[in-house]
Amino acid sequence: MRLHKGETLFRQGETGPLYKLESGLLKIVRIQEDGNTHLVNLIVPGETIPHHSLISPGAYHGTAIALVACDIQLLPAAQWYAELEGDPAQYRAIARQLQDKLRMMQQRIDQLTAVAPAAKLQKLESWFRQYIGDLKLTDVLTQEEIGQFIGLRRETVNRLLRESGRK
Repeated sequence: MRLHKGETLFRQGETGPLYKLESGLLKIVRIQEDGNTHLVNLIVPGETIPHHSLISPGAYHGTAIALVACDIQLLPAAQWYAELEGDPAQYRAIARQLQDKLRMMQQRIDQLTAVAPAAKLQKLESWFRQYIGDLKLTDVLTQEEIGQFIGLRRETVNRLLRESGRK
């Protein structure tokens, strides 16, 4: 399945299949009661989502939206869980994927705990570059989303980008 930039893969609270991101980049946003969204995760190629449903089904925790064009493999839930029960070795593959995601989250914590705001932004840009190539960070995320992801106000992100000439 092909998803174009800005298209939604699934919505928060729905249930359905699992998906493997073959190429591209997805963002997961949580929609608050007041309608505001908050960026909570980025999904990179090779990941199967939703992570919390890899072993047992559950409603989607957030809404998945394509940041760039994405190629996605649909994994019907019933088939996924049946194959998992029939082949316990798949649990090891799931454990490795979750380990990789945990390591990615540890890098995110490093971004969040950098003391200087400029260092937070630089660490995010460096990590992001491996997934977006020549695109600028602001080509795929808004300044508000960048701020949410690294714990800065949008105004601070705007100032840092302007000062560095990366806006």
